[in-house]
Amino acid sequence: MSALILEKSDPSTPGLPVIGVFATCDPRIDSDSRTRATNIVKMAADLISGEVRTPGKQEVPVVYSDVLVDGEQQADTVAAQFKEAGVNIILCVPDTWAFPQFTVMSLLAHFPPDTPFNFTTGNSGPRPGVVFTHATNGALAQSGRLAHINVGSWEDTGLHPVMTAETKAALIDWCYAAVTIQGLKGKRVLVFGHDSMGMETALPHVAATRNQFGLEITRMDMKFLADLLARESYDKEELKRLRSWLEEGSAGIELPEAADSANLDKSLALYLIVRDLMKDLNAVGGGFMSQLEWGSDVRGIPLPVADIMESLFNSTFDHNGPKEVIPYATEADVQALLTQLFMTWLSAGNPPLFMDFRKVWEPSELKAFAGLRGIELNGNTTWEQRGFVDGVNSGSASFDWAALPGAAPEEILKKITFPKAVEYFSYLGNSVHFISPAGIEGIAARLAYSSLSGMFSMVWDEAETVLPPEKLARAVCETANPTWPHTFVMPKYATMTEYKQYAPANHFHMTWNLKRARLQFWMDMANVLSVAPWAVKPEFEEGIDRPLPLLYLINGGEDQTKLMRKK
Repeated sequence: MSALILEKSDPSTPGLPVIGVFATCDPRIDSDSRTRATNIVKMAADLISGEVRTPGKQEVPVVYSDVLVDGEQQADTVAAQFKEAGVNIILCVPDTWAFPQFTVMSLLAHFPPDTPFNFTTGNSGPRPGVVFTHATNGALAQSGRLAHINVGSWEDTGLHPVMTAETKAALIDWCYAAVTIQGLKGKRVLVFGHDSMGMETALPHVAATRNQFGLEITRMDMKFLADLLARESYDKEELKRLRSWLEEGSAGIELPEAADSANLDKSLALYLIVRDLMKDLNAVGGGFMSQLEWGSDVRGIPLPVADIMESLFNSTFDHNGPKEVIPYATEADVQALLTQLFMTWLSAGNPPLFMDFRKVWEPSELKAFAGLRGIELNGNTTWEQRGFVDGVNSGSASFDWAALPGAAPEEILKKITFPKAVEYFSYLGNSVHFISPAGIEGIAARLAYSSLSGMFSMVWDEAETVLPPEKLARAVCETANPTWPHTFVMPKYATMTEYKQYAPANHFHMTWNLKRARLQFWMDMANVLSVAPWAVKPEFEEGIDRPLPLLYLINGGEDQTKLMRKK
């Protein structure tokens, strides 16, 4: 018998994660209860379908089996169905009692132990699927396997019960975390240059990243990029369209000398060159070293800054129209890139913001600073009472953050200027400048790594943007760099003292409309330590936080369990 040659597939469209939905059942119950159980499987699958998307807005496939898993034979059947469909995320929606070992335990034996698994069940009395859920979740926790349970609600009786909106919302949050875990396995990021400016917190921990997240880090020498720029390896007509789009749509580009026009073209050409390289490699994110060798070491030949390129990658649009956000990190800060990448996937493609953790403005400092400039503050605003961080960096600031979420690209561009790059970058090329509006809510966070534990941590808090009066905002910008983007970030729980002391690096990152339950589910599945040491933050807020997995409770707590799982 001859071996079978596989058909060629398009490597530019790698496979999506697949969510598989099934239900267990009790072979002793009546036919109506079995019909109801089957209907619940379809109901749950239909509710998820179309609700979970990748950053590229692709709908994550959802499949379900109408085979009720009563015992080992049915477990093997459904497992085979799921494998054939490419399922790598599993949801069980039990409505009756069943036997754990014969059903779920047998089915999961067919899949890797890190396959995301969720129980979503109604809190039903007549046929207690919730009882089975607790029995099986206990068995899984006892064996050291992570699982999440969503004890929600649907009608206790009737052949066609419907999941409540709250139950569905909790399930969708879990699905996004699972899709982020499984969707990024086997993907890669493309980083140009080595660690920038000797920042240890920016290092690419290649083996740790591969082992923990399944991500590859492809690294290219910056000479190669310089060669492509010198050889003009880009579409010159497209470069003209890109430049015209910025000139006609933005609030202005500063080009005081003839040489500045050529440098702008080179800066824009970088975007086209790197975009095409990343497409060739199917890269889902990137980074650019810049300092020192590329643009600011005068012993070499300084090349134009990459600020506009970096901002474009992090934006939801460019000169060609709407596009997928490709998280990008200035200064080749790989841990920044990973932070942005995970949060972008968790939020279905919302644009990330890359910032220096620059000046932390205490309330007393703001009041004194304003008073010296004749600006009267009445102390009534939250930012006057709590303070804020001036988030500012030369690159990577997504254009989207110049306006509120949902703004049209035309509106956003009108709020952005492109001043001539100053200070560190030999005046070659243009910066990106805007001040973010108030009222953008999300999560501000930063991934960290420790060689002591060999583990990653996420330092995080919910946050929102604030905006002082224009005169004060401009004065604050002047204390840092007025030609760079500025976003004034106020954490929800951290005091300014805590924020100043517990920053894990010089950069931090924010993604809007990211629910913290999604981040928590992801940290569970990725085995990332959660660091939110703010004194006033409650440990658990119902409807906002995900409930702790039982596995943590019986093993000494979340951090202790994660450390044991690392071993």
